[in-house]
Amino acid sequence: MEQMTASQPARAAETAPRPETIRLQPTRGFGRVLAPRELWRYRDLAFQIAARDITVRYRQTALGAAWAVLQPVGFMLVFTLFFGNLAGISSNGLPYALFSLSGLVAWTFFSTVLTLAADSLVVNTALVSKIYFPRIFIPAGVLAAGLVDLAISLTILLAVVLIWGYAPGIAILALPLLIAMMLATTLGVGSALAALNVRYRDIRYVVPFAIQMWLFLTPIVYPTSSLSQPWQTISAINPMVGVVEGFRWSTLGSGSAPLDLIGVSALSALVLLFAGLAYFDRVERSFADLI
Repeated sequence: MEQMTASQPARAAETAPRPETIRLQPTRGFGRVLAPRELWRYRDLAFQIAARDITVRYRQTALGAAWAVLQPVGFMLVFTLFFGNLAGISSNGLPYALFSLSGLVAWTFFSTVLTLAADSLVVNTALVSKIYFPRIFIPAGVLAAGLVDLAISLTILLAVVLIWGYAPGIAILALPLLIAMMLATTLGVGSALAALNVRYRDIRYVVPFAIQMWLFLTPIVYPTSSLSQPWQTISAINPMVGVVEGFRWSTLGSGSAPLDLIGVSALSALVLLFAGLAYFDRVERSFADLI
């Protein structure tokens, strides 16, 4: 009995599972931002962050999701009065109200989400500083919440277009591509601004001013046809030029396809996306220390 008792610890040591060895190594490139395994591992948290942003977006507001309609419609009325009627700016033969509304639907989504994304990491200081997860989920969650507003405003836009007597044709099938371009631009610029805002809090004051300047570089109140070549093509380096002109072409069903503008803007959107994510990945490790 004594021999059996003495051998029991040795047998237990032989049958016990060996401890797992975990090797910590620094990541390179898009190691944390775009690593599929890492993103998939924290997918539940990503859904929770997006759902939370959707829930709190209009919490304690009297009108709720109606703001998704009131913002572009309100700007449409002001732009139609001052730029369409008083200034007499061309709208390529389209009713100026439709001309401006089709551009404002895209611009309102872009400007609103970009503003919120730039401040998203600082707003979520407690979450960023306490636990690890791919931080890109925070600005991406703002983007996902904005898609709800975009869906509502697009529905209203198409309803107004039909009521006005215009019928979108097969060009409407290009709308998902245009939305993808807009999402790429917003995520790229928004993630970079969010990362910069962690280190330089002046960014929150710069962003509203920069968005206002960006508005005038985008053909919201004027058509790109008012520019001569090669300035039309050069202007499409601004990704929102191709998006806005593409929205007008696809939803109003008039005019020829601005393929040259869309092509240049799509390339520019991809460059901004990868540049923004690359910078975000580079400085992500310092967020918890700086925030």
